[in-house]
Amino acid sequence: MDILKTLQALNACHGPAGDESGIADAIEALAAPYADKIKRDTLGNLIVRKKGKGPKIMFAAHMDSIGFIVTHIDEHGFIRFGKLGGLHPFDLLSTTVRFKNGVRGVVCLDNGVSPKDMTLEDLYLDIGAKDADEAKTMVRIGDTAVYDTPTFAAGDRIISPYMDNRISCVVLLLALEQLKDSDNDLYFVFTVQEELGLRGARTAAFGIDPDFGVAVDVTPADDELNPKHTCSSVTGGGAAIKVMDGSVICHPQVVRSMEKLAEEKEISFQLDVIRAGGTDAGAIHQTRSGVPSGGISIPCRYVHSPAEMVDRRDVEACADLVVAFAQAEHKD
Repeated sequence: MDILKTLQALNACHGPAGDESGIADAIEALAAPYADKIKRDTLGNLIVRKKGKGPKIMFAAHMDSIGFIVTHIDEHGFIRFGKLGGLHPFDLLSTTVRFKNGVRGVVCLDNGVSPKDMTLEDLYLDIGAKDADEAKTMVRIGDTAVYDTPTFAAGDRIISPYMDNRISCVVLLLALEQLKDSDNDLYFVFTVQEELGLRGARTAAFGIDPDFGVAVDVTPADDELNPKHTCSSVTGGGAAIKVMDGSVICHPQVVRSMEKLAEEKEISFQLDVIRAGGTDAGAIHQTRSGVPSGGISIPCRYVHSPAEMVDRRDVEACADLVVAFAQAEHKD
């Protein structure tokens, strides 16, 4: 499975938080050859199972993205919007966007507002409509839009919108492709609405009731220019084994197991601590009476911007570690 081509295919889908059916369809088609069973639950989580008699292991990668939702269309045909997840104004100005129906536009700033002072309320979408009547034939209140920026390679680095978290969906698909045998009962879950508060992972974990949980996600990279060292992982440093983030302190047994497997399989790895932010592990580990949980993360520069960056070698290392953990013997 080609990492870049698969990521491009996923990012061509519409899938902001709360409207993930398009991205779910694409992932299901790619995962189907490797699955014993595939289903979608009530919220829309895509659950890909490889049956086994051993402990139940739930791998979770959220397939939703941050996005825009239309709140108002003014008399000139300009669109005011709300946010789905963590949109930040300084990332958005002059960014192109795409609606589910194919309508495209650009993020613009109100006249007279300085970029250094702007808030989300000072931004609007211009879809090229001449007035409100035309705009309303193109989009309506409640419609959603996503970044419409390219996905491309730059040496060993890949630049793309929605690395968070489509690149982790690629990791799970790579692992499914590579995984030959396992005695464990494996659930590869592509979750919904993570960007709105880990909602899909919470219900999926309750339904599966796993013995172990692993969230696969991106993590902020500590090698951007002049970093503040609020995180520990770097691009090109290998799979980031999560120790802690704002949503979870990972179970020591799971962390140790991942470190040992990485050493035994000669998988490049690093330890991941971030001061803020969270992953699906935050919901999984609190399910029912508790689930020993951890995380495998891809270091990512410029998270939540229209052009995020990861290292291809880290992606491959993360897939290798998912396979190793899926195949390992675990005592529940």
